[in-house]
Amino acid sequence: MQETITGSKAGITIAAMAAALMAVLDISIVNVALSDIRASFGTPLDQIAWVSTGYMMANVVVIPMTGWLQRRFGFRKYFTFSVLMFTAASLLCGLSWNLTSLVLFRILQGMGGGAIIPTAQSLLFARYPREEHGMAGALFGLGAVTGPLLGPTVGGLLIDAASWHWVFIINLPVGLFAAYMAWRHIEQKNFTPSNEPVDRYGIALLAVGMASLQYVLEEGNREDWFDSRTITVLAVIAAAALITFIVHELETPRPVVDLRVFGNRSYTAATGVNFLIGTALFSGSFLYSLFCGTVMRYSALDIGLLFLKGSAIQIAIMPLIGRFGNKLDPRMMVAFGILGMSLSLFVNGHLTNRLDEGSLILPIFIRACSMGFIFVPMSVIALSDLKPEQRGNAAGLFNLTRELGGSIGTAWMSSALSRSTQLNTTLLSSHVDVYSQVTQEQLAGLQGQVAGRVFDSISAAYGIMNLRISTQALVRAFNANFTMLAVLFVCALALVLLLKRPSPHMKADPAAH
Repeated sequence: MQETITGSKAGITIAAMAAALMAVLDISIVNVALSDIRASFGTPLDQIAWVSTGYMMANVVVIPMTGWLQRRFGFRKYFTFSVLMFTAASLLCGLSWNLTSLVLFRILQGMGGGAIIPTAQSLLFARYPREEHGMAGALFGLGAVTGPLLGPTVGGLLIDAASWHWVFIINLPVGLFAAYMAWRHIEQKNFTPSNEPVDRYGIALLAVGMASLQYVLEEGNREDWFDSRTITVLAVIAAAALITFIVHELETPRPVVDLRVFGNRSYTAATGVNFLIGTALFSGSFLYSLFCGTVMRYSALDIGLLFLKGSAIQIAIMPLIGRFGNKLDPRMMVAFGILGMSLSLFVNGHLTNRLDEGSLILPIFIRACSMGFIFVPMSVIALSDLKPEQRGNAAGLFNLTRELGGSIGTAWMSSALSRSTQLNTTLLSSHVDVYSQVTQEQLAGLQGQVAGRVFDSISAAYGIMNLRISTQALVRAFNANFTMLAVLFVCALALVLLLKRPSPHMKADPAAH
């Protein structure tokens, strides 16, 4: 007999959205607090990144295993336990006494957080009827996008009002509420725990491979990539473990991660688009935040407010697309969203250091409008046509590709920005002849501006000239990287051609009622 998800639709929706919001919010809110954490513990700059790296390593190991864990323990127990684990780990993070304890608790938090996102998504698709999957995707997307939207602002306010400890402790009431709603409302009739043997080799290969890969992506740029023996060794380990894992999972009759779901052409194409979404979204946000901080000299709170003003429209767009989007071809909606997001990256590729707030908000606004047209229909296209028993596994892999796209994109953009800045600094400096009349006139003007305010006006004038060259080189590097992302992301249109439109006459899944 086919197991079904029942219980209060509103209660399950609230539980899933609250948990997803909490898990996604935590990623962006912690990034705002890194400087304060570093100052509190006296941590070297090259070690503080472990606060984020430890979380992401645990996250990417758990995400692909969610389908297997759901079958073994059931949605109600697994989801509630994951939320409680995340909540308890958040409290421990807030009470941590040094960097080591914080990183260990962040790894524990990542194990809970990695389960929350794909399980919340699977829950909504299982509880909502087939014809309402658009709304299910919109509600999940609303929780998932509101986290990055609010994270920097909430983090900045909490740090200003109290301390960095509260960016973790704030999860306590939200997590307890989400766990209570999940335990009370999720009902899984006819559920029989899976007694399939544990794929120990698969779990071990996945853990070693994904953790090694995530370390390479997170730390590679800081350690100068393959000039570092650690990065080289871990890259080899990751490649060997993941290749062996793929072969093993395709051969074993009871895999911990069922890769055969990629036999569905539409799901495979949707996953490819999702990977590029992660690459463009996470690395684009990383670059833009860095630009606002280094070039425009915005504070963390000001950057958060900038994103909040530009992205608030998503709160209105997501439900509207979920409600009326089923009247349109979802493939056309995805194509429109890809073009819109590519446009926002192209606009970012023409930044200057003299922009006003409205000009800075414009590309964020374009991206926010476009994301709704991608996020909602992509979830429907990827998951709706799969069998109910495949969705937990498929949702995990679907979310994993976005995380990997973000990690790879951020590492790539970080390295490219450094190289491009050095190249542009050399190029611009080569065009500045200190003995030319133009340069001498500019130096004289600068010297006149600072005369009487500094002891050595000539050195100050040279310093200002070097700063202008460095700033211009940095702006050019940012523009080049954004343009590169725009060109890459527009290539996702090719994958849209492989997507299948979900049949409106397809019989609703039994698990959806």
